Parts: sequence; structure tokens; C-alpha cells
Amino acid sequence: MKVVILAGGSGTRAYPFTEYLPKPMMPVGGKPILLRVMDLYARQGITEFIVSVGHRKEVIIDYFDGRDFGWKIDIVDTGATTDTGGRIRGCRHLLGETFMATYGDGLSDVVFADLLAFHRRAGKLATITSVPLRSQYGTIEADADGTIRDFREKPVLREHWINAGFFVMERRVFDHWQGESLEREVFPNLLPGRHLATFHHDGFFKSMDTHKDQQELETMFSEGNLPWLRNAA
Repeated sequence: MKVVILAGGSGTRAYPFTEYLPKPMMPVGGKPILLRVMDLYARQGITEFIVSVGHRKEVIIDYFDGRDFGWKIDIVDTGATTDTGGRIRGCRHLLGETFMATYGDGLSDVVFADLLAFHRRAGKLATITSVPLRSQYGTIEADADGTIRDFREKPVLREHWINAGFFVMERRVFDHWQGESLEREVFPNLLPGRHLATFHHDGFFKSMDTHKDQQELETMFSEGNLPWLRNAA
């Protein structure tokens, strides 16, 4: 099983750090989050990676050059401005009949064996791991007359599920691949043929979208709070 890791975007929301570093190279506990993502898979026995690079690719290439992590790592330059769908398609020549893919900046305690088993039972061309939406704001609960009865600090909104990455796909999906954006084009174009499924994961998930996210992950690491390793070996 091979995993394509999308590590080539410009990471504009993490500016100015991404002016110098690709976002997947921003550190968590002294190591790039990209390495933390790879470690998630390796701890569950998946050790073949294809890293799709673009923006500031030389930083990633230099980091892995000459280092042996005990994993098989192929780095593929898919272009500085290529969108997510184009990056996976650009790695097609290295992929087998079933493969995984993910973003280079998200951590979760998803069990990949369970994800893969679900994908095979569903019989679809692609499976997306989804997690319940966690509000970035506190919410107010009030009676009909406006009387406030409770405050909820950044609640989990379980009626809404979001794309957490951690995909499984069949090679045949490329026969239906349309567009350059995985999220806005490729996946929506799989809906008419009912080729897409979602694996609901109700555990930990956090992506490093901004510098604030990076600081929060750093704090968790410094406190020894590593929920993304909860189900790892």
C-alpha cells in the first residue's frame, strides 16, 4: 500500500512562514509535521510514501536527502502551482490498484486498517475520511424569549461532517478524474456515478492551517498530549 502525501501547496494562510518553508515542513515538537504524518502511517505498518512537492520543493528534497527512516520515500515534483487533484494525478505512474492519499499537514488517530476495510466493503472508487465539524467559536443557547441558558465553548457540531483527508482510492478512479482541484472538481464529479463514500471518524483530528494551529500543536506536544498516537503502535 502506497500513500500519496500532498506537500506542494503554497500554504497562504500560514504566511509569512510559508514564504520560506512549505507548510508541511513547519515544525511540531522539533520535527516537520510532514514527518509526523508519515509516522502515523508507519506506526500502523504502512511505510511506502510518495511525497508530491511543488512550492519550496528544495526544502523537502534537502531534508530527506541522505536520511534513512526505514521507509520507502519517492519525491515527485508536481509543480509549484498545481492543485490537489493534479498533484495526485501527477503521481499516477507510481501507484498500484489501491492506494491511500492525504494532506501533509493533518494529524488524526484514525485506524487505517478500519478505513481500508470500510473502503473495500463500500466498493467505491474513493473513500474520504470525514470528522464532525468543531466550531472555531463559542455558541450561545437561548430560550425562545431570548433568555440565555448556556454557553458552549467551541462545540463539536455532529450534524456537520468535514473532509479530514486520509483517502483510499482505486486506480480505476483515474478513468473518471475530472478537473484539477480534488475538493472542488474531482470528488464532486464522482457523485453522479455514486463512486464516492465517506468513512466517519469520531476521534481526534487537527490540521495545521495557520500559524495559530502550529502553536496549538506545539503546546500539545510540549505537554505530552499526543492524541494522534492514541491508536498507533
